[in-house]
Amino acid sequence: MATPAFEEIAETFEFLDDWEDRYRHLIDLGRAMPPLDDSFKVPALKVDGCASQVWLRPLPQEGRFDFQGDSDAMIVRGLIAVLHALYSGVPLTEVGQVDAHAELGRLGLNEHLSSQRSNGVRAMVERIRAVAALG
Repeated sequence: MATPAFEEIAETFEFLDDWEDRYRHLIDLGRAMPPLDDSFKVPALKVDGCASQVWLRPLPQEGRFDFQGDSDAMIVRGLIAVLHALYSGVPLTEVGQVDAHAELGRLGLNEHLSSQRSNGVRAMVERIRAVAALG
């Protein structure tokens, strides 16, 4: 059920054997993501449950989910980029069916993220699902 953009990330992660290379790639994904304008870094868009500062701005269009996101931590920006690849363009009615834990597990992230970062990813996924459910 993964999007082509997420599949591309998964293929790259398979190619990278070393976890330091995977972390570097994750950081590069975050750097490539456009920054969220400061005017959207407001409490209503802040994701609670993340150790670092995280903001997600939903942008659903024509029944499909999309969002912009940002963080003050580079690895977390990379995780936001991965979640963007996983969810962007998915029909709003199908967002809740995406098994983010399993998909991120394909990248090996479940075993290689600190518990704080794992909790933050869960909080971001919960926010994405809640926003999509509202349409």
